[in-house]
Amino acid sequence: MRRTRLGPRTGIGFASMDFRRGEQTQGMDRFVSTFTNKIDAKGRVSVPAPFRAVLARDGYEGGIYCYPSLEAPALDGGGETLARKIDSLLDDLPDYSPERDELSMALYGAVQVLKIDQDGRVMLPAALREHAGITTHVVFVGLGQKFQMWEPERFEEYRARAREKLPGHRKLIGAGSRPRPTTERGGVEGARE
Repeated sequence: MRRTRLGPRTGIGFASMDFRRGEQTQGMDRFVSTFTNKIDAKGRVSVPAPFRAVLARDGYEGGIYCYPSLEAPALDGGGETLARKIDSLLDDLPDYSPERDELSMALYGAVQVLKIDQDGRVMLPAALREHAGITTHVVFVGLGQKFQMWEPERFEEYRARAREKLPGHRKLIGAGSRPRPTTERGGVEGARE
């Protein structure tokens, strides 16, 4: 049997399958990487295999929860983990409050469940394609617990703006907040900040 080495204890492992015995080891449990796929004449697009594998492990193998992104000209998609995350966010708001109703409407009211066919494709409805400006190609972008679908040129513009903001965002994740070890001469070890 082939063994799998897991990554550091970050919650992310590496998928492996022993096909001779039909055993699957712990797999990647996050949507990661970026893929660009073409939409066919019928409006179908192939969902990247690594994303389908995450959906299957997430307990939602047959489709994708998909809705217009609230913050970008893109589509948000995911499985049960995404649905639970939305539930958790809404649970923190008072019942029957306008804010909860508005967010529920924006998230659940706009959700479309996209069925994955036997070839790994989904049909992207016209309303969703229109929101994201998607015509011939779709960029699938992993964002951890969810992924987004973008029109390629819009995605490149958004990614360029996001990269420009990265130095300012480092402090949000604590970059540079830990004391750094010093060398015997009193200098600081490691990469520059």
